[in-house]
Amino acid sequence: MPAQTTTAPAGFWIRVLAYVIDAVLVSVVASFVGGGALRPSTDGGMNFDLNGTGMLIGALYFVGAWILMGTTVGMRIFGMRIVMSGGAKLTPVAAIIRFVGLIVSFAVIFIGVVWVAFDKNKQGWHDKIAGTYVIR
Repeated sequence: MPAQTTTAPAGFWIRVLAYVIDAVLVSVVASFVGGGALRPSTDGGMNFDLNGTGMLIGALYFVGAWILMGTTVGMRIFGMRIVMSGGAKLTPVAAIIRFVGLIVSFAVIFIGVVWVAFDKNKQGWHDKIAGTYVIR
């Protein structure tokens, strides 16, 4: 049962944990449909490599879940949801902008994501450009 919903901004670590859950789900699905593979790394560990199909599955999962439910499986476990300013429902355009912003945030050595930990509204760059907030 999800935690009780309030309008408090969701913090950095709880969002990271939710994202890890979602990333595992996407990786499992991608591995079954040929969207990625577990490969040995040079240091003796294992790497999961996503290809274009895996990236598409990730995009469809996140953007689709955000549009349809305002949340993802990982976020829902912790009672989080994404809203627009004033608590309005997330729009499809904002969901797409948020996803593109998330990719950019990851590409810039995660600075845009880590920003959540230091921002007074707990917004990452992807939230700021899309006008979204993650609340609990």
